[in-house]
Amino acid sequence: MKSYFNPKDLADFGTIGDFQKPLADKFFDYYGEVFKEGALTQREKSLIALAVAHAVQCPYCMDAYTEDCLTKGADEEMMMEAVHVAAAIKGGATLVNSVAMVNEVKKRTM
Repeated sequence: MKSYFNPKDLADFGTIGDFQKPLADKFFDYYGEVFKEGALTQREKSLIALAVAHAVQCPYCMDAYTEDCLTKGADEEMMMEAVHVAAAIKGGATLVNSVAMVNEVKKRTM
């Protein structure tokens, strides 16, 4: 079964500059700066990236940041906890938007 997701494509991420190098260069410069050690450790940033990758459902990012987290000393418990945080926020964000629906229903029916 052929899949749209090809893990080998991740290695070619740099080719996003083939058709617009100046913008790709700016992105990669920014990306590199974001992941440098700062107020957050590189491991913390990788855990955040792993969680976001799951929330936005990017299999390339999931693969890359699973490996990155392991390389930076995160264990499976930390990684799964980060993914659960993302799931809770995504679920909460969906549910909190229902308040507008509830308010509208109450306005129209009460």
